[in-house]
Amino acid sequence: MSELPVLISRDEVMRFLQNGDLIPRLEAVLGKFSERNNAEVIQPLRTTIPLQKYNGFLGIMPAYVAHEDILATKMVSFYQRDKDSVLPAHQATVLLFDPERGNVTAVMDGTVITEKRTAAVSAISAKLLMPASAEVLCILGSGPQAVSHYEVFTEMFSFREIRVWSRRRERAEQFASALQGPVTVYSSVKDAVVGADVIITVTMATEPVLLGEWVKPGAHVAAVGACRPNWRELDDALMREAVVYVDSREGAAAESGDIILSGASVFAELGEVINGTKPAEREKTTVFKSLGMGIQDAVSAKLVFDQWKSQQLRTNTKDP
Repeated sequence: MSELPVLISRDEVMRFLQNGDLIPRLEAVLGKFSERNNAEVIQPLRTTIPLQKYNGFLGIMPAYVAHEDILATKMVSFYQRDKDSVLPAHQATVLLFDPERGNVTAVMDGTVITEKRTAAVSAISAKLLMPASAEVLCILGSGPQAVSHYEVFTEMFSFREIRVWSRRRERAEQFASALQGPVTVYSSVKDAVVGADVIITVTMATEPVLLGEWVKPGAHVAAVGACRPNWRELDDALMREAVVYVDSREGAAAESGDIILSGASVFAELGEVINGTKPAEREKTTVFKSLGMGIQDAVSAKLVFDQWKSQQLRTNTKDP
């Protein structure tokens, strides 16, 4: 008879999911995903159920990473909230399975996993694609994804200046005041992004907020919001002039309004750059369109579970 699954809380996921351990695993699975004729990574497109009554969606993201024997699925809800709403825009739960028996081995907070693995993949894109002498980082947005992106980008890179904009200035000021380093809050997107070397868009926008005419030639844009085929963060000029990278070609073709509505062509998956089968056009303006992938959640959840088991083993060993 199968044992009951363990429950791993938000605080535990936050403690066990460290960027130094997570990023190499994400790079490896992205590379494996982008290998031609690869049957070791199985990830169907995200199934999304619209909740029109509440202006929200429920997404289901299963994945199997065969070479590491990881089977997991994430259930994530995301909503277009009113600006004064105190309800979260995103919530998620990840189920980790025993691939042989089919039973659930762990149920864990997926919101932290979503925040941290998304930011880590954006940082991987910057490592590969941003200008070699990048000094100015700009973050558009002030929610949890803005926080996780700030954390990993300042951990991995050194920026002389960090800027932030949000549609509500008070939220941007709260975000900036909670951070460890100096951050400048801007009232307009244009002022925030002009001259920036790296721009991160983590908004809930449905219409473009970032215009190509404002973007410095050679800058790198990590676009994280607009995960629906009719939502946009980036305008046509930017999408058509930049070299566009994605996490999944299939996912981008089905879900990215920035790509679908602009008619922009996808140059490469990030995994292809990792594998060396596509070049990193670092000297050009680049866009990495992130939609999120079940395999990213799967390897993150396995890392959390392995760390949890190690802690339990250490605790039990210490007991008399």
